[in-house]
Amino acid sequence: MRRPKGIKTKKSVAKRFKITATGKVMRYRAGRRHLAQTKNAHRLRRLGKAAVVDATDAYRITQNLPFSH
Repeated sequence: MRRPKGIKTKKSVAKRFKITATGKVMRYRAGRRHLAQTKNAHRLRRLGKAAVVDATDAYRITQNLPFSH
């Protein structure tokens, strides 16, 4: 049976971003994957926390996540 055509979620975007209940777009910070021994503990703790995406980029992200807002 064929899939019906329609609006689809961009899965690569869905894995990288989350949309909060109030509609803000959250992202994780880059730079934590490797070379951690040269980064201090304070910096690594900061990199582990999620950050809010800038408003100029949030529109494009929400367009690729049609079922989350």
